[in-house]
Amino acid sequence: MKKTILVLTLVALSTVFLSACSKKDEELNANPKTFVLVHGAWQAPYVWDAVKANLQKQGAQVITVELPGHGADQSAPQTLTLDVYRDNVIEALSKVNGKVILVGHSLGGMVISAVAERVPSKIEKLVYIAAYLPVSGQSLKDLAQTDKDSQLSTALIPSADQLTFDVAQAQLVNIFIEDGSDAVKKLVLQNYRPEPAIPFTNAVSLTASNYGSVAKVYIKTLQDHAVSPALQASMIKASGVKSVYQLDTSHSPFLSKPDAVSSLLSQIAQ
Repeated sequence: MKKTILVLTLVALSTVFLSACSKKDEELNANPKTFVLVHGAWQAPYVWDAVKANLQKQGAQVITVELPGHGADQSAPQTLTLDVYRDNVIEALSKVNGKVILVGHSLGGMVISAVAERVPSKIEKLVYIAAYLPVSGQSLKDLAQTDKDSQLSTALIPSADQLTFDVAQAQLVNIFIEDGSDAVKKLVLQNYRPEPAIPFTNAVSLTASNYGSVAKVYIKTLQDHAVSPALQASMIKASGVKSVYQLDTSHSPFLSKPDAVSSLLSQIAQ
């Protein structure tokens, strides 16, 4: 008799537990997180494809932004500024109900900072991945010039009109995706385009009341040849970001270790 009562009790408890879990899953699916992913320089939305697919499988909504002058967009480089990039992302956010988790890689860190200053109420968290993380008054160029360990500066080739930058072809893989598969390396080379130069020189103006009100997370890349780990650490310290994760990858972890990036973003979203 006692054994029967014990079994019935266990069954009842299991039913309650499974019902609670099912209810929690339903709540998560009913209120999915929305990620907005912003690529970096010399890249385009394709770099997020694997991460996007992983997050969508987990029930998240994912938007990848194509910055003007990148991917298929043919905007003239002389028309592009950091503010143009910012407004492009803000337009994407305006189509989303509620807040988003805004993720920026490399140059994208400058962009998402500018976006947070303008529309902080639309952002739940800012996530910087191997990204430039400015304080008010800094430009990407300001930060990059302090990066003695970066291999990018010596590989830059400005155009004759100074409106774009190329990266020496022989250095592209080493700088951006040294740890990627052959297929991924080929993908990066096939999608390469010269980078508009003007946004590199545009400083951001950030305030404590707007930008400072948004929660921030930084994901360090420990084998980075573009934005060195030393600069990443320096920017994190200067900006006072407390929530820091790290990946033992090159500058483009979403290409070399997309599952690890997806897992971290899911964890950060909780």
